[in-house]
Amino acid sequence: MYAVIETGGKQHKVEKGMILSVDLLKEEVGKKITFDNVLLYVDGENVEVGQPYLSNVKVTAEIKDTVKSEKITILRFRRRKHSMRKSGHRAKHSQVEIKNIKLESK
Repeated sequence: MYAVIETGGKQHKVEKGMILSVDLLKEEVGKKITFDNVLLYVDGENVEVGQPYLSNVKVTAEIKDTVKSEKITILRFRRRKHSMRKSGHRAKHSQVEIKNIKLESK
């Protein structure tokens, strides 16, 4: 059984028990959250596709940690001008553990 959810403008294929890294969520570590934007639900032969979302499927998860990604370096170089600008950043991500994928009756 798996589902495809949308969070942070990205789509993720999730299964029960997996740990997923998503864009930073506002909730604190240890809090349980629910993903309502479910695009696809597959349970064996039962396949449900949302148009665009499924209203009867909920994915519950728990926020495990907040981490930073690897540093990205941006270099702006102007040739023959002896000019260069270097900057970088590290995006923050929330690691969530998928607890349950629940199909509710219609």
